[in-house]
This record gives sequence, structure tokens and C-alpha cells, in this order.
Amino acid sequence: MAVDKIPGFADGVVSVQDAGAQLAAQLLNARDGMRVLDACAVPGGKTGHVLELANIELIAVESDAGRARRIGENLQRLNVQAEIRVGDAGEPSGWSDGDPFDHILADVPCLASGIVRPHPDIRWLRRPTDIAALVGEQRHILSALWPLVATGGKLLYVTCSIFPEESELQAQWFGEVHEDTVRLDAPGQLLPTASRTGAASWQVSPDPVTNSLTDNSGEAQRTRSTLTRDEEAFADQDGFFYARVQKR
Repeated sequence: MAVDKIPGFADGVVSVQDAGAQLAAQLLNARDGMRVLDACAVPGGKTGHVLELANIELIAVESDAGRARRIGENLQRLNVQAEIRVGDAGEPSGWSDGDPFDHILADVPCLASGIVRPHPDIRWLRRPTDIAALVGEQRHILSALWPLVATGGKLLYVTCSIFPEESELQAQWFGEVHEDTVRLDAPGQLLPTASRTGAASWQVSPDPVTNSLTDNSGEAQRTRSTLTRDEEAFADQDGFFYARVQKR
């Protein structure tokens, strides 16, 4: 059914979001009083989820003014508030006041290969040459956002892609180019796979860097077992990738 027909949806009782996407707010782990940026916020699902988990100052950025209105509509429905700014995440000079952020969520544009099942037209709309262009755009956005992260702050890199060029290879590139980064634990590549029972379950790629670091906010490293303990609840999710980095 249409989402607005779901009982309680209009009143903000429920939201519709893929299971893989719901990890973003948990991994960002914003805490009361923090200043947070959602750099590619449309349609506002992750924005609203982050705001429901903590009392924070959040700025949501979207390059298209028409689409940015969808963020406001979603936040109004959920009865949460954020400052919505229209601008290019890769060009912060157009919307940033220069003040640093404790946490940044960068759910960047990608080939969307992980969400082909609900959007089958992607297979026909995308071309092989699109990957190189998107990889360049992702690197531009990440490099532009990194100076806005406060010392000790974190950036969460998210794509709904299953291709390494847009996921693990990007995370490795970022760590090589920016020497003031510490790679934190995160699920990495999430894929839906058929289990013996016929249901889907998590498939998590190995993390290339394992840290025993406890960050400056006192957050202990999350283990993969705690991230994936609700496998059945998250069964049959789409493909996503998550990487977290902290600024030294």
C-alpha cells in the first residue's frame, strides 16, 4: 500500500525505511548536545531517525530546493526539527558557516546497485561509465566535508552500492589520502544472501582495519556480533556499505 495509508504514518508513529538503511543512525551514534551534519539528506529518513535518537543541533543539506522540501515534510510529520540548507555537499563554501561538526553523515550519491530489487529500472538506466564519474564525485564530497569534522569527530560514509569501487576501495583511498584518520569498526559491505531456510541473512565483508580504540566520547568499539545480533529482524535487506572514520 502507499505509505500514507499505513495506520499512524501521518502522525509520525511509524516510518518506512530499509533495514540496511536503519543502521545509519545507530552507527552515527549522535549524543545530546552534539552538532551534526546530514550532508546528502533527501528524503530525510535517516535525518529523522538520527533526531529521534538524540537531542542535537542538526543541519541537513540537499542540492535541489524542490527535493529539500521533502526533508521538511518528513521532519514535520515526525515532530522533530533540523535546519535545512540548500547547497552542494561538495562545495561547503555555499552553505557552511565554518563551524565544525561533531559527526557527519555522508550518504553519498552512488550507482544504487544495492537497491535494484525495489528499483529494477536502475539496471537499464545506469551505464558502466557511470561508476568512474560517481567515484570521482564521492571523493570530491568526502574531501570537502572532512575539514568540517571537529578534532575527535567522526564521519560515517554510506552507499547503497555493492561494488567495491564505491565502497571498500573508497574507504581505503580516504585513509591513504587523509593521514589524520582512524578507521573505526563498522559493518562494511552488507549483502542479502539466501540461507538454508530460504530467508535472507547478513553477509558482512571482513573489516580491513580492526582498532581497539575507545574514542574521545567514551564510546567503546562496537563488535560485529552486536551489530548483527538481530539477523532475522533484518533479514532480506538491500545492499549497503558502511565505513566510519575519526579525526585524530
